[in-house]
Amino acid sequence: MLSAFLHAPTLSFLCSSSSSPQPQPKPRPCLSSMASSSLVRIAVVGDVHDDWDLEEDANALQFLKPDLVLFTGDFGNENLELVQDVAALNFPKAVILGNHDSWSTQQFSSKKKDRVQLQLECLGQEHVGYKRLDFPLLKLSIVGGRPFSCGGQQIFRKRLLSARYGIQDMEGSAKRIYEAALGTPEDHLVILLAHNGPTGLGSELNDICGKDWVFGGGDHGDPGNLSELGSFQYSVLPALQNNLIISLCFVLEKIGGII
Repeated sequence: MLSAFLHAPTLSFLCSSSSSPQPQPKPRPCLSSMASSSLVRIAVVGDVHDDWDLEEDANALQFLKPDLVLFTGDFGNENLELVQDVAALNFPKAVILGNHDSWSTQQFSSKKKDRVQLQLECLGQEHVGYKRLDFPLLKLSIVGGRPFSCGGQQIFRKRLLSARYGIQDMEGSAKRIYEAALGTPEDHLVILLAHNGPTGLGSELNDICGKDWVFGGGDHGDPGNLSELGSFQYSVLPALQNNLIISLCFVLEKIGGII
């Protein structure tokens, strides 16, 4: 619940990779003024990887009674049927597709709709890649990061991103995220929803974006997720990423308010 955020610091990011001036959005409202007046229950579901039972998991969400459900991607290796089940869930929700959701498709087909296109179509406006989805009743705005991300310094599925979003490099990707955040209602809190978290969260094996599959570790965060958002003052969470099927309260306690 948002009341848990009172124990986390208001976050401000001051760096920017852009060399040209950008329109400056107004600061977001402070935590204390908003959390004291409303409570929001958010369920976060990440890295399903085919392990989804429509009836059981829908019942679990019903039990939690969330005001909003955020899906961080990797439903399966282009598991269209599972994504269709998620799209049909009767909850307010936002989704970002991960690298496994474009596991076999390297570029869009010119002859028929591939499974990546079909996933995007069935999710519709609820897929927030490079977009913002506002929830006026909750006073929340979800800004989507780069779709199909797998972290690290290289863009995954560059031809898909180029064809659908016109993205060629990390700088262009970061700019699109920034532009999606512009125009956020002044009384809304902002959450950046991405499949992979940003750089700067540590390089040890057990760090949240650390490489746990190579000796010595390393930072496997996404350099484009936050670099263009320096002028925003975040009052909630700058990023929700994969592998977080836990309460937001625990997340804030675990990593000091920064995901």
